[in-house]
Amino acid sequence: MSERLVSPDAGNEESASEHALRPKSLSEFVGQQRVRDQISVLLQSAKTRGVSADHMLLSGPPGLGKTTLAFILAEELNAPIRITSGPAITHAGDLAAILSSLTENEILFLDEIHRLTRPAEELLYLAMEDFRVDVVVGKGPGATAIPLDLPKFTLVGATTRAGLLPPPLRDRFGFTAHMEFYEVDELSKIIERSAKLLEISIDGAATAEIAGRSRGTPRIANRLLRRVRDYALVKNVKAIDLASAQAALEMYEVDLLGLDRLDRAVLEALVVRFNGGPVGLSTLAIAVGEETETVEAVAEPFLVRSGLMARTARGRVATPAGFSHLGHKSPQGWSLFDSTDA
Repeated sequence: MSERLVSPDAGNEESASEHALRPKSLSEFVGQQRVRDQISVLLQSAKTRGVSADHMLLSGPPGLGKTTLAFILAEELNAPIRITSGPAITHAGDLAAILSSLTENEILFLDEIHRLTRPAEELLYLAMEDFRVDVVVGKGPGATAIPLDLPKFTLVGATTRAGLLPPPLRDRFGFTAHMEFYEVDELSKIIERSAKLLEISIDGAATAEIAGRSRGTPRIANRLLRRVRDYALVKNVKAIDLASAQAALEMYEVDLLGLDRLDRAVLEALVVRFNGGPVGLSTLAIAVGEETETVEAVAEPFLVRSGLMARTARGRVATPAGFSHLGHKSPQGWSLFDSTDA
């Protein structure tokens, strides 16, 4: 399956462009007001006391700014930052090597922390609490554990699935930030800022149009802005207005709610072929020519979050909003009776 324009995950070629657009301080960071206020207090307290900040866990869906906040923390504390991820640490020894090379007050950003192996997790418990690790030398009865003291550091963990973290690890974080999806006006401000940095001339109506189709996710908003810029460049549009933004997004098959081709195919199959359901997930996947896992993991979450589709005990059903979005009338007597996760 080709890379989706509205995927919240970072693409292979987006790291450099994303890094260039990232805000450098909390005052530049748009949205997440409560999280910003909480982190600001934590940072000011740490700086006043002259100690490293408490370990922090950033939790939320992809593309909401967890990595950006980690870089901002390092900038605000004037501390170096080390970046790694759960999947990259295959053995506890890998983590021990990283921890032992940290400097005083350094920030260790651990992305996808929920994917750490169990031995690495257990090593992290001691490192977070007592700032030491026990390095085991040898094997069998002759093995000995050598305690290794670590400098004071701040662990910033990022996860899209906080429920997968074991309670002992979750409890060792001094602060947990829950990232929420962004409002359209917040995304508009992010797009305006990105447009200035990219030297794109765009009016307010076009900005709002892109924001409304960005699924509440800054990463998608910036990606759509770049695609609209490409369209304007090719079509020789000097200043992007509402009409050119709409034309570009329609060409890329991103509709008014941010649904792309796959999302609409799933919704249309549910509404048109199965009269709104209920229908089993595997049957729905066959109808759109995709793998069951693709429909469940890629298309379904946003359709459910948008209220266009629901999961019931008997299968997937289209909601009245789903029918309306495709220009169809919902069947009489529709209800979500017996609606439980399937």
